[in-house]
Amino acid sequence: MNEQVKKYREKYPADIIDMFNNLRQIIFDSVSCELEEKLWAKLPSYYVGKSYVRLIAFKDHINIEAQAVISHKEELAGYKITPKGMLQIYLKQDIPSDILKQIFAETLEQ
Repeated sequence: MNEQVKKYREKYPADIIDMFNNLRQIIFDSVSCELEEKLWAKLPSYYVGKSYVRLIAFKDHINIEAQAVISHKEELAGYKITPKGMLQIYLKQDIPSDILKQIFAETLEQ
């Protein structure tokens, strides 16, 4: 894990860190190519070329910024999608792993 991303993650509660780690692993599992992990504007970002996915942690949820989120809006009906198209997953919610793998693959392997 990128050292800056580790430091970013450390300022959050253990349950957010666990969720972050799970989401990060789903990102890596969803693509066959090599990802570049770095902070962009202080936000953990995962790049393949110019395509990216960002994980933005808060005290009780994580926002996922990925271009393909909007095209899976119906499958994500139980989750909040912000006006900017970011998916919010709260601690009390299950992580929709299968849908996220599709979203990450579609976003990063364009």
